[in-house]
This record gives sequence, structure tokens and C-alpha cells, in this order.
Amino acid sequence: MKNITVIGSGTMGNGIAHAFAQCGYSVNLVDINEAALQKAMATISKNMDRQVQKGSLTEADKQNALKNITTFTDLSKAVGAAELVVEAASENLDIKLKLFKQLDELCAAGTILASNTSSISITQIAAATKRPQQVIGMHFMNPVPVMKLVEVIRGYSTSDAVCATVMELSSKLGKIPVEVNDYPGFVANKILMPMINEAIITLQEGVAGVNEIDTVMKLGMAHPMGPLQLADFIGLDVCLNILRVLQDGFGNPKYAPCALLVNMVTAGHLGVKSGVGFYDYSGGTKDLVLAQRFKKK
Repeated sequence: MKNITVIGSGTMGNGIAHAFAQCGYSVNLVDINEAALQKAMATISKNMDRQVQKGSLTEADKQNALKNITTFTDLSKAVGAAELVVEAASENLDIKLKLFKQLDELCAAGTILASNTSSISITQIAAATKRPQQVIGMHFMNPVPVMKLVEVIRGYSTSDAVCATVMELSSKLGKIPVEVNDYPGFVANKILMPMINEAIITLQEGVAGVNEIDTVMKLGMAHPMGPLQLADFIGLDVCLNILRVLQDGFGNPKYAPCALLVNMVTAGHLGVKSGVGFYDYSGGTKDLVLAQRFKKK
């Protein structure tokens, strides 16, 4: 397998393209917006520069990796020769179902279709195609070039051969693949999102402030990043969407997103991507300070 197509050039999409290209795969990166593709390539180049500075990548390796990536705005042209397509579009069920139906029609019969979804059912996505045995989840972690885990999700009909191929491929990327079954949130977000939601509830109820909550979890639980900062990093809108998938999928009120999270997303305070969440990122992520609304009076 050498030809990979990645759909979506946002944070996850460009990270996935980066990882494959760096390992010598030919990558077609697809987005409907040419400006988004240019931004993605600039991000990939900048992230590779960091690797060069750290000595984990040579300048020649960087240039070769960048040459491995071709950008497209035309989906049909991008997937024609693909042996694997990794979808990293918006975490929206309707968008994914429409896209996988298109992919099923456009891709060769043997092409494996993977989704980077963080919570949506692989079985439901696969049902939009005529090849459910070739549909699988590849849930990469952010930032993709750095994080080792790939959560490999088997849908109800995913074949053993396809699962084995994706596990092996993930290992060739220098990742550690972990096979899980198809339930809402899988493993990572079924555990993580209720914790983040509880941290926001703790803030909402006035038990402690943002910095205090994050400090307790970092120093007391050995977490590298507190849950509120992590929520900002993931995107509060993404956290909200995943919690709603969990709530709908399990029908359990323990997954209900708290009012503060809903209000922040409604107000457009989404974390790093919007410049403000629980912290203020206007000075960059290295200079984070408590957002104005959460500063002590």
C-alpha cells in the first residue's frame, strides 16, 4: 500500500497527511477550499521545521516528505488511485454519510475506507456504502505527528483482513494501534469526555477555579495537561458534539453536556481555535492566561 488519500485539511487532516508523507507514502490531500489547502501545507512545513530543529528529521527528509503530498479540491481526481482513504472531515454524521456514499461510488473496489471520527458509529457510516466490510475507524490523536496512539475501530461488518491491514499500516507509521469495538465514543472519548464534562461542572458549581482544577489534575493525577486546557485544545464544540453522541447512543443522563459548556459554544468561545475558551490564547498557546470571564474578581 503506497497511495493514500486524506479528506479534510484541518488540524487532524493535515497531521494525518504529514504522518503518512513523512513515512514515504504518496498522499493526496483533499479539501473543498484551496485557501485551506495552502494553509494546511504551510502548517505541515512549519511542523516539520520543528522536527528538523529537534534533530528528528533532516532538511532533505522534510523536502522529500513535502513532495509526497499533492493537494486537490476535486474529490473524484484525488481518490482514483487510492488504496486507503482516511476521512478527517467535520464531526457531523450527515456530512460523513454523504461523503462515504460518494467514496463508495468513486473508489476502486479494493479501496479501504477509514474514518478519523472520534465518536460516530463506524457501523452507521459503513451502512452508507456497499462495502461495509472495508470500512474501519482510524482515530488518530492530536497532534498526529507526535501522538503514538491510533484507536482502530472495527465496525459490525469490518473484515479481519481489513483490520489486520490497518493495524499493520498504523505500526509502519511509527504508531501504536489499539483495536476496539464500535460503541459510542469508543474507548478514548467514552472515558475522556465525561471527565472533561465533570471538570466543567466543577467550575460551574464554583468548587474551584480553572487554574485550580487543572493544577489538581496535573499534579494529583499526573496528567500532562489539565482537563479544561485539554478541552480548549480539542475544541469545546467538538467536546459538545461528542457528549451529545454519547448521550444519544447510551441514553444515559450522565453524558449530558453541562450548561456552561453549551453556553460557551453558543457564544463562540471554542478554545484555541477561536482564541478564547477557559484560557485566552490571543498571545499564542505558549502565553495562555485565564480568560477574562474566569479571572477572579
